[in-house]
Amino acid sequence: MLRRNTYLLAGAAIMALTGSAFAEDQTLAIVVKGLDNPFFEQINLGCQKWNNENASSGYKCFYTGPASSADEVGEVQIVEDLLNRPDVKAIAISPSNAPLMAKLLREKAPKIPVMTIDADLSAADADLRKTYLGTDNYQMGVKFAEHLKMLKPDGGTVCLQLGNVAADNINQRAAGTRDTLSGQKGIERLNGEGGWTEIAGCPVFTNDQADLANQQMADTFTANPDLTAFMLIGGWAQFAPQAYAQVTDQVMDKLKAKSMVIVAGDTLPPQMEALKAGRSHVQVGQRPFEMGYRAPTVMIEMLDGKTVDPIIYTGLDECTQENADSCIGG
Repeated sequence: MLRRNTYLLAGAAIMALTGSAFAEDQTLAIVVKGLDNPFFEQINLGCQKWNNENASSGYKCFYTGPASSADEVGEVQIVEDLLNRPDVKAIAISPSNAPLMAKLLREKAPKIPVMTIDADLSAADADLRKTYLGTDNYQMGVKFAEHLKMLKPDGGTVCLQLGNVAADNINQRAAGTRDTLSGQKGIERLNGEGGWTEIAGCPVFTNDQADLANQQMADTFTANPDLTAFMLIGGWAQFAPQAYAQVTDQVMDKLKAKSMVIVAGDTLPPQMEALKAGRSHVQVGQRPFEMGYRAPTVMIEMLDGKTVDPIIYTGLDECTQENADSCIGG
């Protein structure tokens, strides 16, 4: 009788363990361009806040990406691995190389809902995702240009600093900037249109690397002492605040006099400190925390068969030296 009871207890324990395995949360994955970029850490914080507030939902938000934002192939491999995992029920991707990511999605034809976050696929590949959640990147470029025109109404020379060559979000910002500065649609390079000319050697591409971004700025300042404006389409150089301070030290007299101006993307704390210290003149900020916080809910809506808008824009914050203490919203 004792042995029989022991078997029954052991069987019950096995059933309990098996049941707990079946009860494990299902995964809602967020894949970013690189874990080395502090902008994406804000997306992670939003993801973790959602987890804390939805512990009994049956889902968990899982944040991942390659170690380096320059590893475009690594990001694609991570997405492929996640699509092969049975616990992953939906995925949100910030594609570093939009065409390469689209190629994978076409080949895999995933059965689970796919969305993009922060960066979208190209318009030609938009059918591969259910929705895009993030910044209106073209409009962000428009804001860059509007502020630059206010600072320098007579135009001048400009260098645009971009990220990865094939990143759709960065290319959209550049398009919005050039269209607005020139007053024309579809300008690929400014050559006097609207009074603005892109200098030789620009745009420069950082591959999302802060050290390279700062070196590019330093080299550009040295080679072009009469440059009117430097535009960071993303905040890369400012993500390494000590190096950025050293680079801007060499042109601080010009920045203070506004004979040269810096307009930059994003409003993370080190960037706002740089703005207040006069090391930039405008910061146009995105809302990455909101992206990370909202993404799991959007993925669940897709899983539940609810209608989701094909584009869900998060807001922009326009920060200047004059409003730096009050400009950041939602």
